[in-house]
Amino acid sequence: MQLKSLVVSLVAALSIAAGTAATAQTVKVGSTPTGSPFTFLDTKTNTIQGVMVDIVRAVSKEAGFEVQIEPMAFSALIGSLTSKRIDIISAAMFITPPRQEVVSFSEPIYRYGEGLMVPKSDNKAYTSFADMKDMIVGVQIGTAFVEPVQKSGVFKEVKLYDNPQDMMRDANAGRIQGGFMDFPIATYIISQGNYPNLQMAKSYKPTVLGSLGLAVRKDDTATLEKINTALKSLQSKGEIETILKKWGLSNS
Repeated sequence: MQLKSLVVSLVAALSIAAGTAATAQTVKVGSTPTGSPFTFLDTKTNTIQGVMVDIVRAVSKEAGFEVQIEPMAFSALIGSLTSKRIDIISAAMFITPPRQEVVSFSEPIYRYGEGLMVPKSDNKAYTSFADMKDMIVGVQIGTAFVEPVQKSGVFKEVKLYDNPQDMMRDANAGRIQGGFMDFPIATYIISQGNYPNLQMAKSYKPTVLGSLGLAVRKDDTATLEKINTALKSLQSKGEIETILKKWGLSNS
């Protein structure tokens, strides 16, 4: 009789465990294939990898949910979040007041500004927009850099690009005279040697400084709370800094 009771108890325990595993929450995460080292398509595995992918995976593990990475264009991220195609944005997205009116951001994860890429043959010591009067430049759609570049009024033409690679190809070929994009992304891509005619303008001082954060829908306070609690724990254990250093970055 005791053996029968033990078997029944074990079966019940296994059923509960299986039921818990089966109902584990899977959260869809929007990320981009064109933002190394924050997010990029690893052609060997055909998966999105990078800083923000590692961070959202670490957060999900800490918070107790699963993530499914959904690749999409940067400009489509917020629309996909608000339309519930995805549940979290994890990409090189600045926390800005206009975006905060539409989505809710986590606590800041990493801070930086825009960089200016120019041809290697251009040795001018650019420090601000004023040094680039009448130049033809590019900037990526959806970034926080578009508005200040367009409103500066100093450029001959501002070309808009859906992704960094198209802009860098045009800059590398001399079709534009410079391009503005996330400094760590531009630096990382150029360091890989894919655009041999380009360099970063080391003297340039960024106009827009911002911090990256994970984003959720405004009404999804439960997920935001889980994310912030997990980030705080990961920060205290040094795991965020470990991820940043893995990709050549640091908060220190």
